[in-house]
Amino acid sequence: MSNQQIIMNFSVAPSLEDLEIMVGNVFEQIPSELEDHVENLSIVIEEFPDELTENELELEDPFDLLALYKNGKEISPGIMKKMANDDDVLMIYRRPVLDMWCDTGDDLFGVLHSVIVEELGRVFEFSDDDIDDMSKRHHQGML
Repeated sequence: MSNQQIIMNFSVAPSLEDLEIMVGNVFEQIPSELEDHVENLSIVIEEFPDELTENELELEDPFDLLALYKNGKEISPGIMKKMANDDDVLMIYRRPVLDMWCDTGDDLFGVLHSVIVEELGRVFEFSDDDIDDMSKRHHQGML
């Protein structure tokens, strides 16, 4: 990933490409607990979840889903997944993320970081306390 930075001017919403760069920066600062789990993970940024995903997850509103980890290969029952494989994808949904950003007034990079850490933390079966700790350490580092 490159070390590109986005300069926010707030006159135009960040594009898919802008979010792609920002997500790359988030992954450069991913908590160490998650690093080994996501070495081979692909990231895809789309405007909204597709209709199939909306139906499978029984979403009432496409703005309800910020990110989704999609397993490329099914795992045998009873075997805990320890790391992403080449077929796994983390979907980031631009419009819902931007909506959350506007609603909270938080820094967009911080919103993306929290969304990504929470989704990955849940997939790799970290506790809620561990996920909160990973997010808090990032926010403290930004102060």
